[in-house]
Amino acid sequence: MSALLTQDAFFQGRIQVRQYRAGYRFSIDSVILAHLTDPRGAKRILDLGAGCGIIALLLTFRHPDIHVFCVEIQAELAELAALNAAANHLDDRMAVFCQDMKTLTQEKTCGPVDMVVCNPPYHRPASGRVNPDNQRAIARHEISADLGDVLDVARRTLMTAGRLDLIYPAERLTDVLSLMRLKGIEPKLMRMIHSRKNEEAGTVWVEGVQNARPGIRVLAPLTIYREDGSYTDEVARMFSP
Repeated sequence: MSALLTQDAFFQGRIQVRQYRAGYRFSIDSVILAHLTDPRGAKRILDLGAGCGIIALLLTFRHPDIHVFCVEIQAELAELAALNAAANHLDDRMAVFCQDMKTLTQEKTCGPVDMVVCNPPYHRPASGRVNPDNQRAIARHEISADLGDVLDVARRTLMTAGRLDLIYPAERLTDVLSLMRLKGIEPKLMRMIHSRKNEEAGTVWVEGVQNARPGIRVLAPLTIYREDGSYTDEVARMFSP
């Protein structure tokens, strides 16, 4: 393994995920999103801003009947996602495109997809210090794409009644819900995510359905860490087969 890469194990070593030692590294948000996303009948899933392919790897391992199209604008990350797919013998069900998501059409995915998943960049370019590492900056800040772009891509690639799953900062919840409705993807499920019990929510998981009727269910909150810093039982299970 290259000295530039590290390797993380999931599912008792049955999935190995390589990522850059320096540069953008996936966070617990990606693991949570892959766990909360339930294909329930979906066969074709689009992963926008796939990074090293972590979400697609976890989804294809858990759900052997799905195919995931991974879109990543950064060439070095797209190459890494393809490497991870091949190394885990999942390249027959993971297709990796190095492409700006804003240019994506149904032609690339050979028709509409059943689901879109995305852990989108959420820092506005002018808000706070932009990370000097280019990989991290593009992944975390709305430089090459913003929430509106993600929703536009989802809108034109999803089948009728297709679903979009994403995780976003809780402080921007109003932006997510209002913009999803504006774009014709109705929010239907929501779950607040807290680092620790009795702390404010840091992020929120939202699932929307294209062209659905209004009406949202708010599920029980998810807590990531116990007081001693270890994962809660629910989050620990996300790393097990």
